Amino acid sequence: MRYFIEIAYKGTHYAGWQIQENALSVQEKVEYALSTILREPISILGSGRTDTGVHASQQFAHFDTEKPLNSQMLRAWNALLPKDISILSVYQVSENAHTRFDAFKRTYQYKIVTQKNPYLENLALLESRTLDVDLMEQAAQKLLFYEDFESFSKIRANVKTFKCKIHEAFWFETLEPFSNQKMLVFQISANRFLWGMVRAIVGTLLEVGRGKMSISDFEQIIKSRDRSKASAAASPDGLYLCKVEYPYALVKI
Repeated sequence: MRYFIEIAYKGTHYAGWQIQENALSVQEKVEYALSTILREPISILGSGRTDTGVHASQQFAHFDTEKPLNSQMLRAWNALLPKDISILSVYQVSENAHTRFDAFKRTYQYKIVTQKNPYLENLALLESRTLDVDLMEQAAQKLLFYEDFESFSKIRANVKTFKCKIHEAFWFETLEPFSNQKMLVFQISANRFLWGMVRAIVGTLLEVGRGKMSISDFEQIIKSRDRSKASAAASPDGLYLCKVEYPYALVKI
């Protein structure tokens, strides 16, 4: 039987989602909890690979086991997981369902605050300079007219294509719930994302907001397909994988 699990985590203390040598990963911690409780080796495959320090409010992973699962497993798994990782739900799916390949839309948010906030340490970018949000919004809309985003991919990324279909890209303001402080959020959805793509886009949009780059400059960077033309990537602190969508309904067990 194949199962999907829905996971949330604070990525500050992890070298990203994927297991790697000599570094702590979210995947490693989740596999340990699953394997220990189910008393068999469990390997999981995630819907996406978040980078070092990046967070997720909704990440999915799948695994196979012959043992029937139920919602009571959540308590046992979470008891073994560290405080900054949680398994939220478990779903039984068809044997061919795949968390990565079946996902048709992923949404990220990048969070920015303008005042130091102890509640948001490592959870948002602190930007004390005044930003022209209107200009950043106009620049963000240019992303919708292109499909090749090599300019915002890490150099020498091992991918076959740099093409992505961006469904939405916009800025909005909200209030941080603990302090009622204003927070600026960039939201972007696409069928896929390149390695480091969202942080590179945000870092470049911030240069527009600071008055160091025009909207035309931003668009020329997209057209150039040259990563060296874009700005440095924004800090991982403010980045969240927040929604992964599938063409079929997921029913909790």
